[in-house]
Amino acid sequence: MVWSPKGAPDAPFNREMRKATRDIHAVSDALVNGKLALALSDNIVWADGLLVFYEIFRYMEEAMQRFRDRPLGQFRIEGMERTEAFEADLRYYLGEDWTTAYTPRESVANYLQHLMEIEENDPDLLIAYVYHLYMGLLSGGQILRKKRELLNRFPMLGVSRKTRPGGDAVTDFGGRSIYQMKKELVATLNRVAAEFDEEKKKLLLEESRTVFELNNTLVRSVKGVGQLCDRLVGTKQV
Repeated sequence: MVWSPKGAPDAPFNREMRKATRDIHAVSDALVNGKLALALSDNIVWADGLLVFYEIFRYMEEAMQRFRDRPLGQFRIEGMERTEAFEADLRYYLGEDWTTAYTPRESVANYLQHLMEIEENDPDLLIAYVYHLYMGLLSGGQILRKKRELLNRFPMLGVSRKTRPGGDAVTDFGGRSIYQMKKELVATLNRVAAEFDEEKKKLLLEESRTVFELNNTLVRSVKGVGQLCDRLVGTKQV
């Protein structure tokens, strides 16, 4: 039986997550999938976006390895790992020695600190981050990939074009079916959540909102998009 706060015996937990994050998710959609997509057509901005999310995905993948015998470890879906892809793209845009002078910015450091605190107190809650981050990459990331490919063909639009092949490894899953990976991700979430008690599920729903709040702080810190974000959400705080 899949848990539902309303007691519906077959309500999938992924739907409860979607319901719990609907409003904050809408803000993220406005930032990432709206006019922000045009800003990300600039390679400099795109690279900075990769940079802020790189540490988060790396942490998630290392955590799934650390807790491979716990529920979190069940989310290690074949072909979904992105750490090496992030690093390949960052070398493409920032150079082979990009790590030499690299220090995570404040928004990234705060995000990582929060993840470490969760891991120390209850690593199962990291599931909220794995689910939402990878689902976002498999969905919105593919949309942005297609838009970048399209805009790169038309220099008259003012897009900073790539001069050599590469730079899109993060959104390239090779021969793996995006649909199948998303389906497997959802199935894993619902299977794992079915074994949790109601208090743990409630905490996962609450943490899901924090995922989007922290993601929004990362997006706002990307070079060149701060003012755009303010116009999109109509506020100085997200």
